[in-house]
Amino acid sequence: MSYVVITYLCLAIWLYLLLGGADFGAGIMELFTSGKNRRTARQTMSHAIGPIWEANHMWLIIAVVILFVGFPRIYSVMSVSLHIPLLIMLLGIIARGTAFVFRHYDAVKDDMQMVYNRIFVLSSAITPFFLGIIAASVLAGYVDPAAPDFMSAYVFSWLHWFAVGVGVFTVALCGYLASVYSIGEAETEADKRYFIRKTQLMTVIAFAAGGLVFLAAVIEKIPLWQWVFGNIVGTAAVVLASISLGIMAYAVRKEKTVLPRILAGFQVTMILLAIGYRHFPDFIVMKDAPNLSLLHDQAPEATMNALGWALLLGSIFILPALYYLYYSFQHEAKEHSEAASA
Repeated sequence: MSYVVITYLCLAIWLYLLLGGADFGAGIMELFTSGKNRRTARQTMSHAIGPIWEANHMWLIIAVVILFVGFPRIYSVMSVSLHIPLLIMLLGIIARGTAFVFRHYDAVKDDMQMVYNRIFVLSSAITPFFLGIIAASVLAGYVDPAAPDFMSAYVFSWLHWFAVGVGVFTVALCGYLASVYSIGEAETEADKRYFIRKTQLMTVIAFAAGGLVFLAAVIEKIPLWQWVFGNIVGTAAVVLASISLGIMAYAVRKEKTVLPRILAGFQVTMILLAIGYRHFPDFIVMKDAPNLSLLHDQAPEATMNALGWALLLGSIFILPALYYLYYSFQHEAKEHSEAASA
């Protein structure tokens, strides 16, 4: 059952980055949208993230529960050594969700709407930024269990150029995902062309942010190049992602809607594969201490068996419900669009 649990953990992280990333990207898109286009972008983004808004953080919760139950030592080290970025990320999630609800369903429309909009946009950028910082911190080798002081133990474990670079790249990646997903939600040709231009811009920004990550790795003397290109899987993942960028450019230029979404998800998957394959089964790279591994730092076998069966049985109930949720939102959006056009 250990590999079943590990598979679910990887799937939860992957789905959270894909679906939650697109969700965060909706706010990031607003941050880079001019005032005259902001209302259109906001409405389109609301339609795009509607089906996943209700459920995207479920994947984060599943990942946290799996770590807490199945890998308690890994969970303990992360929640203690990285408690500051974790707290900021969670506050960002709360602030963003609250602002999203109030700006859409507040009974009184007044100047507070501007406050809700700003909170939503800023927290949409802050949350994935610190998510990227956390992801970089568990791989950079700065987590020190024998740190002699507070700054070394709880600040310098995540506050370094490599983590900042990955944080910026995560924000750019979320904006890229949202821009791609929004093309298919545009109701007019003018809106579709606008989001196509946004997708092209976010592609350039994401590519530049990726270069920033490699530059930061050189500064921090982190062998990122070796991590990615030091094995056949990582090299193949980068090559396939690069090829898909060319196909993406063609699909976007031809105003396709479904293919760009598939390619965007594929590219994110290849990025995760290029990094994850090199480190598996290690989950946290420690400083001057053995790395924490998904295979060697598990809960007792009885706990892993119970957790594995709970995940398998839970999928029987959760996945059909998620499909129905997505279908309901899409069906409602279609009826609304048809009624508006009539």
